[in-house]
Amino acid sequence: MDIQDAQQAVDNWIKEHGVRYFDELTNMAQLTEEVGEVARIIARRYGEQSEKESDKNKDLGEELADVVFVVLCLANQTGVDLQDAFNKKLAIKTKRDHDRHHSNSKLK
Repeated sequence: MDIQDAQQAVDNWIKEHGVRYFDELTNMAQLTEEVGEVARIIARRYGEQSEKESDKNKDLGEELADVVFVVLCLANQTGVDLQDAFNKKLAIKTKRDHDRHHSNSKLK
């Protein structure tokens, strides 16, 4: 599934199951909450914080998917073609960062 298909799938889901989109500010708050859940898992599982027993069964993939879902909602409701935006961003990053990253001694 490409990003355009994902945007359409989310839009279909909202229309069939979600009644309507939450407003943009609510979705921004929801995105912040979901990113926080990802951060919590990563900080405890891969960082130096100890993982609480209640967090050990949390699925990082599921939490990342929650982030993607809300990002797709925000793109849909603000009229952003995320496939086009992503392709443009990848081209910019490729041109701008290729030599920079290859010459970064911290990455060797």
